[in-house]
Amino acid sequence: MGTTITRFAPSPTGHLHIGGARTALFSWLLARHNDGKFVLRIEDTDRQRSTQEYTDAILDSMKWLGMDWDGELTYQSERFDIYNSYIDQLLEEGKAYWCECTPEQVDAMREKAMKEKRKPKYDGTCREKKFGPGENRVVRFKAPLEGRTSFTDMIKGPISVENAEMDDMILRRSDGSPTYNLAVVVDDHTMGVTQVLRGDDHVNNTPRQIQLYNALGWDVPKFGHVPMILGSDKKKLSKRHGALSVMEYEKMGYLPEAVVNYLVRLGWSHGDQEIFSREELIKLFNTEHLGNSPSVFDTKKLDWVNCEYIKTKAPADLVPGMRSFLSEDVEVEDAYLEKIIPLLQPRATNYKEMVEMSDFFMVSADVLEYDKKAVEKVFTPEAVEILKSLTAKIEADEEFSHDSLESICKDFLEERELKFKAIGQPVRLALCGRTQSPGGLYDLMLVLGKNETLARMNRAASLI
Repeated sequence: MGTTITRFAPSPTGHLHIGGARTALFSWLLARHNDGKFVLRIEDTDRQRSTQEYTDAILDSMKWLGMDWDGELTYQSERFDIYNSYIDQLLEEGKAYWCECTPEQVDAMREKAMKEKRKPKYDGTCREKKFGPGENRVVRFKAPLEGRTSFTDMIKGPISVENAEMDDMILRRSDGSPTYNLAVVVDDHTMGVTQVLRGDDHVNNTPRQIQLYNALGWDVPKFGHVPMILGSDKKKLSKRHGALSVMEYEKMGYLPEAVVNYLVRLGWSHGDQEIFSREELIKLFNTEHLGNSPSVFDTKKLDWVNCEYIKTKAPADLVPGMRSFLSEDVEVEDAYLEKIIPLLQPRATNYKEMVEMSDFFMVSADVLEYDKKAVEKVFTPEAVEILKSLTAKIEADEEFSHDSLESICKDFLEERELKFKAIGQPVRLALCGRTQSPGGLYDLMLVLGKNETLARMNRAASLI
C-alpha cells in the first residue's frame, strides 16, 4: 500500500468554523496515524468572496489547533491553466463538449422534466452537435447514460447512483473558469490524495467526481463523508449553539488541545475514553470508529473537557494563557501567577474564569474592593475583635507556613471554644473582599505573602 495522503481544502470566504475544523482534524489524524502526508489547499476560485484576510484567519486557526501540513500551501486560483489543460484533453477525447444552451433554456428543461415527473436536469441538447468554442458557450462533461456509479464510503458504507439520474455537468463556465467538481478532481489527483474525508454535504458530488476520475483514467481515492454537527436542539448548528469561528474559542479562554479533544470526540470514539493526548489520538484514530449519525455540540461538555485539561496542566504551562487575559494595567510576575494557578485549577473552566476568580490577587490591600452586603453581614463587632486578635497572632508567627498557620488558627479556636466558621468567613472576606474564593485560607495567605495578608486583615478590621 502506498503513502496515505489526505487533504483539507477550505474556501477563504469566511473564518474556519467548528464543522470545518473537525473535518480537518479527522483528515490530519488519518494522515498522521498512517505516517502519511496531510496537504492544505485553499479553494479561492470565488474571486469576489475570497480574501487574504480569511485565508490568514484559516491558517491561524490551523496553527492554533496544532494541525501542521506537509509541503507547500496550494491555491486553486494559481492553477487555472492546469484545470483547463485537462478540460481540453476531455474535449479532444470526445468525453466533453461545447454547449450553447443559455441558463434560461436549462431552467426550462428542468421545469419541464419536473412537470413530467422526471429528474430535473440538463437534457443533452448540445451533446452531439460538435460545437467548437464560441461566445457564451460552456464545456459540459459527456456523462455515461447507462449503468451505475458506485463507491464504498469509509463512513456510510456502499453508495450507488443510477447514471441516468445525473446530467452532463459544466466543466468550464462561459467566462473560461473551471467549475468546482473538475478543479477538485484535478487537484486531488495531482496532489496524490489517497483518502478524502469531508462533510456529508458533498455526498452528491462524489459520483460525479468518480465519473471524471474514470474519464481521465485516474485511480479513484477512497471517500468518507462525515455527518454534520447539530445544536443541542437537534437543529442545524448555528452561532446560538456555539458554531463560532475557531479563533473565537481562543478568545473565550479555551485551550487548543481541549478543543481538539472535544471536536475529535464529536463523531469518533475509542471505548468509553473521553480525554486523549495528541499522541493517543494519532495512535488510536481510524475511520472504522467514525460515527454515521450527526453529533450534537454541547458547550457544557466542551467546558468539562477544558476543565479537565486545566486540572492536569503544570501551573507554569498555564501562565502564558492566563496572562493573555489579564488587563494591561495589571503588573504581576510569572512566579506569582504560578502560585495562584493551583488554587484555580480545581474549579476554573477556562482562562477567562481563572482571571475573574483571581482578581483580588492582582490588587494591593489599600485598593481591594469589598462586597458591601457581605461586610454588613459578616463584619460584626465580635467578628472584628476576632479578626484583630487573630491578626496579632499571625504577625507574631515567624515561620508563616501552612502548618504554622493551621496550628495558630486551631489553638485560637480551642481557646475561645469557637467553630471554624467564626474565623473562616471574616478572614476570607478580609483577604479576598468576598466570602467565596478559590483555595483554602492558609493557601490564600501563603500566596499573598505575610505582609499582604496582614495588610488586608488590618484594613478589614478598620472598616467598622
